[in-house]
This record gives sequence, C-alpha cells and structure tokens, in this order.
Amino acid sequence: MGKYITALSESKTLIVKIGSALLVDAETGQLRQAWLSGIATDIADIRARGTDVIIVSSGAIALGRTRLNLRGRQLSLSEKQACAAVGQAVLTRAYEDALAQHGFATAQALLTLPDTEDRTRWINASRTLRALLKLGAVPVINENDTVATDEIRYGDNDRLAARTAQMVGADMLVLLSDIDGLYTADPRRHARAQHMPVIAQITPGILAMGGDPNSKAAMGSGGMATKLLAAQIAVKAGCHMIITSGEVERPLSALQSGARASWFVAHADPASARKQWISGQLRSHGQLHIDDGAAHALRSGKSLLPAGVTKSAGSFSAGDAVTVVHNAKAIAKGLAGYDAAETQQILGLKSGDITGALGYSLGAALIHRDNLVLL
Repeated sequence: MGKYITALSESKTLIVKIGSALLVDAETGQLRQAWLSGIATDIADIRARGTDVIIVSSGAIALGRTRLNLRGRQLSLSEKQACAAVGQAVLTRAYEDALAQHGFATAQALLTLPDTEDRTRWINASRTLRALLKLGAVPVINENDTVATDEIRYGDNDRLAARTAQMVGADMLVLLSDIDGLYTADPRRHARAQHMPVIAQITPGILAMGGDPNSKAAMGSGGMATKLLAAQIAVKAGCHMIITSGEVERPLSALQSGARASWFVAHADPASARKQWISGQLRSHGQLHIDDGAAHALRSGKSLLPAGVTKSAGSFSAGDAVTVVHNAKAIAKGLAGYDAAETQQILGLKSGDITGALGYSLGAALIHRDNLVLL
C-alpha cells in the first residue's frame, strides 16, 4: 500500500468529492462546521506541497431544505430546485469562510451533464477550471440542480467528480464516503464480506459488487454503483481513484497516514491516456494543412499556432478532433481550439493578432500541445 500513499502525496492535481451526509448533520440539517474546518486544514496542507485541489461537493439541497423549513418530507422537482438555489449560496459561503482561514480564494462552478458531455461546453469548462487553478483558487463544483432536470443531470457527484478529473487532467480522485472502500459484499449485511484494498482492473465482477447501476436503490445519490462507474471514467483518463471513509475530522490526513481505503489503479498517466483517447477513439471532423515550420514545431513538442496553418477544411467545433496534414500526409491529430469559421479567419496570423481578427481570443494555439498527438 506504501506506493499508493506515495502516489497520493506526489499527485499534481487532486479532486476531492464530498457528499451531503459528511457535510450536513442528518438530525439538525445544519452544516458540520468542525468537520469542514478539518477538511479545509487538510486541503491547505496538500496545497502547501504544490498540489492543485478541486472540491466536488454535494449539500446544496440539504442546506436549502433547512433554510426553507422543508425538512422531513418529500420534495417536488421545483422545490428541490428552489432548495438548491438557496442552499448553494450557503454552501459556497461555508467553503469560502473555511478556506479563507488558510488564505485561499474559492470559486463556485455549477455544471450539468451536457457541460461534461458536449465537446464545446467541455472545452470551455476545462479552460475555466485550469485558469482558476493557475490563479491559485480552489474551485468548488456542484451539479447545477437549480436548472437541471432528470433528463439532463447526473444525480450523483461521484461521476461528476470523475468527469472533472478527466476535464482537468487530474492524476488523483478521492471519494470521501460513509464506507472505507469496496467490499466483496455489503459489510453491513454480510459478516464475511472482505475489504478490497487495491483494484488493478475494473472487471465485470468488480462492477457487479456495486449492484445494478440502473436500479434507483443502487444509484441513489452516491451509492457504490455510482462510485464504480466513476472509477471506470477516472482510470481510463489516467487518474487513480480512492474510496475512503470521510467520517473522521481530518479524512485526507488519515488517508495519507494509511487509513483503510480502496485504490483503483490507473495504468497510464493523464497525458498519455488523453492522447490515446484522441488518437484512437475520436473521429476527425476536419483537416488543418500546415507549412514546414509548423511541422518542425510540432515534432519539437510545441503547439500548433495559426501562423503555420495554410488551409482549413471540414466543419468542426471547438473541441472537435481534427487531422493535421503536411505535404499531403496526416502527421498529427488533435482537439481544435477554435471552430471552423473562426479558424478560417485567423489562418496565417500571429497569435497576437487573433483578438484583432475575431474581437476576442480563446488562446494562442489552434491546437494546444496537450491536446495533440503525433501520428
């Protein structure tokens, strides 16, 4: 287990998912202030070693219920959305107050299922989150329950956390839970259930341990089925995932000290996994033809800039995969930073001239090197 603890301590970007049951007292409906203070201290310690941190947190609806005196009964969809609207303000303020004690600014980011599935929305959200991390903020992400309906929502933050990890290229995801990992059976009902400390491959047998993912009872709002689906997403993106108990006051410190957990192993780093995904799974929507100088730059590990592009073909949106062509040969594939119409307007221009041509800039590169694979 030691090498996995080392991987945790050496992670570059950590996603921490926090559920409502950990953050909000079930009996009173009030925020667990001491627990939140402890997790904030843990995050400050992690940030001090140079690791970026993103929080994916539930709790808005639970806090809104209390504020609107709607506890103790089933809510309609519109009432849930109203609770989310009220509770999200409380939740954001709570994280701001807790992390401000350590000198960190927080940033609220509300996402829905289409934000992580639609390529254009995905790339916009990714840019925003990466910018926040670069500026030293701690993003706090929640599903946008105020506007999301059953048809366009995750319904759990486990998978949203995994999509966030994929979006920012995180190398570690920690799901804080009411259970300390994956067991061969439900340990509350089966005395012989065995804890699984390391899961090297997510097989059909492993997935079956979480129950039926299509069952309302299994899915719930963060049951084991959703955690295993999150693990599938994370490890494919090159991100290790951990399930551990969050019920102690300093759960991340406890994990670092060897607390019981289940570790889902990623077999590639995020950059390699991302490039495998780009090269092997995404259909190309267009072509960018480049000159000799741009070809040399790409082979040297640099981004593709507009100045080196001589021709654009196809219909593509920002975030779509496109093929890079040099001397009539496909030499690379990557994710476009601009759509086809925008690309046509900035062909051959220096990066500093993009704003003048478009009236805005989405970045200096037509394809950033992190989103480009040489063929």
